[in-house]
Amino acid sequence: MSLTRREFLGVAAGVTAAGALAPGLRLIDLVQARSPEEAVTAINRWGLLIDTGKCNDCDVCVTACSSENGWKLPERPETDPQWIRKVTLKDKQTGYVQTLPMLCQHCEKPPCVDVCPTGASFKRADGIVLVDKHICIGCRYCMMACPYKARSFVHEDVTDQKHHAPRGKGTVESCTLCVHRVDAGRIPACVEACNKDGNKAMVFGDLNDGASDIRKALADGPSAQLRPDLELNTGVRYRGLS
Repeated sequence: MSLTRREFLGVAAGVTAAGALAPGLRLIDLVQARSPEEAVTAINRWGLLIDTGKCNDCDVCVTACSSENGWKLPERPETDPQWIRKVTLKDKQTGYVQTLPMLCQHCEKPPCVDVCPTGASFKRADGIVLVDKHICIGCRYCMMACPYKARSFVHEDVTDQKHHAPRGKGTVESCTLCVHRVDAGRIPACVEACNKDGNKAMVFGDLNDGASDIRKALADGPSAQLRPDLELNTGVRYRGLS
């Protein structure tokens, strides 16, 4: 997928549909993956730093997310669900090209939550933005509101689902930061795969913890939010954008 910077910063369009979730799968199970003794609080704010200078043309982060969360790698990128995707940016004036992973930015002030008519789009106290598939009506207002085109609509029946990542035809979905892993004290699958592959382009951690790896990495050099003019205070930051 190749986008100019202007296209990259554009807004998705959508229409209306009804939603359904496969029997036996409940988003609430995912949200309550932590034990009651470890309730989600605003003490933490989970975030991700992506160093585009270390990000190669590989797609191990995309493949890892697909495998972890049970969505198939897209054969039709325009319509198939993509929780994370690689995009190519080209500077029209200089011709400089760079690629980077695009996913939900887990905004502090998420526009998707503001426009959701049912409350299906919500943000946890620790900053992770999710979709409750049980009350998502598939209106796709959230997709229109997201300036990062980070959400997908499920057009077809879903099979072979992961219990920790419930999905349903007629609903909207996006990156969950692998919340089931985070609640278990693990890192997201994309970060794990990137590190394992040797790129080490992704750092995950608690933005509120001054001793965390991500805070130390952020302190080591400049980083940027996508569309900072929107003042969304994203949980995903990038380094090396030009």
